[in-house]
Amino acid sequence: MRKLKVIQILPTLNTGGVERGVLDFNNYLVKNGHDSYVISNGGRQVKNLIEDGGNHIHLQISNKSIFTLLQAKKLADVINEISPDIVHIRSRVPAWVLQISKLFLKNPRPIIFSTFHGLYSTPFYSRIMASFDRVIAISKTVEKYVNENYERYLKKPPKLIYRGSDEEYFSKSFMPSEHYVNEFFRKLPNLKDKKIISFPGRLSSWKGQESFIKLMSDLPDEFSGLIVGPYKSAKPKYLRGLEKLIEDYRLKNRVFFYNAKEDIREIYYLSDIVLNLSIKPEPFGRTILEAAMMGKKIAGWNRGGPGEVLDMCFPEGKVEFNNFDLLTETIKKLSKNNNIPQNVFLTSDLMHSKTVSYYLDAIDRNS
Repeated sequence: MRKLKVIQILPTLNTGGVERGVLDFNNYLVKNGHDSYVISNGGRQVKNLIEDGGNHIHLQISNKSIFTLLQAKKLADVINEISPDIVHIRSRVPAWVLQISKLFLKNPRPIIFSTFHGLYSTPFYSRIMASFDRVIAISKTVEKYVNENYERYLKKPPKLIYRGSDEEYFSKSFMPSEHYVNEFFRKLPNLKDKKIISFPGRLSSWKGQESFIKLMSDLPDEFSGLIVGPYKSAKPKYLRGLEKLIEDYRLKNRVFFYNAKEDIREIYYLSDIVLNLSIKPEPFGRTILEAAMMGKKIAGWNRGGPGEVLDMCFPEGKVEFNNFDLLTETIKKLSKNNNIPQNVFLTSDLMHSKTVSYYLDAIDRNS
């Protein structure tokens, strides 16, 4: 296989799904003999990127500010010095910087890819993601959305490459330490000997935490709920509203918040069922895919990216949107049978190999 030089560009390298994907892809590129570069405004994951054999270039391209656009010449200088085959843009703010930097790029220019990681709104600001040489959509939901809203800006139709998760990291064979399990139940003793329904995701009104709390109120006492995410950084007003809802439903002894850090695998392991109940269609269903890889039952509304993941990995967990009676019955049914997701094929390696193949195809067609 041809050796590639690839630059990925994103705002920062902290925590999040996009950041995790960039790190995983960096690791894949290095392991397969390619040169991997990442340009960002830094973050706590830079150390991991470098340890995995990647190269990091620090550039302030994360703020929505006119001053950020002034970084375009510096960005062009970096790209010209590296002379990559591919530049892969992952976010809208740096995409605008990259667009301006094209004025300063030397020939032969790299082929520029963008990935639609979200269902971006359609104003002027977002259309930049559709304007590059090749566009990748991470689900059929995103592919349809891009075609319907950005077709006139596309140079070519978007390429569907599903997101994947690391099957080695999210392995069915994973087991937390005995110390971790003991500490977990020491902190949350009411969860011991209960069927744990977990709901991972950042605290936001469209993520569906209210729906989860309503569901828990409809389930018998043998079930306990865990709202998993960085709740300490949530908007105080929204968090207070959720706490009041839990109190109103008299669920203070059955539904709990958990501030997951680096222990999401442990939470999946301890869960009986993992849910996604987003109010708005999501571009993908990363958390339920990760849980399915670990052999955990998953369920959620049958729409958007999560609906696609359920359809491919665990169809019996699909529920018509906002049908709470059916959702309650589905959770009860799943808790009583031994069925678990089988043949979960949406792996990181599959996603990465398809991405590199798309790179090579574009290079061949461009030569």
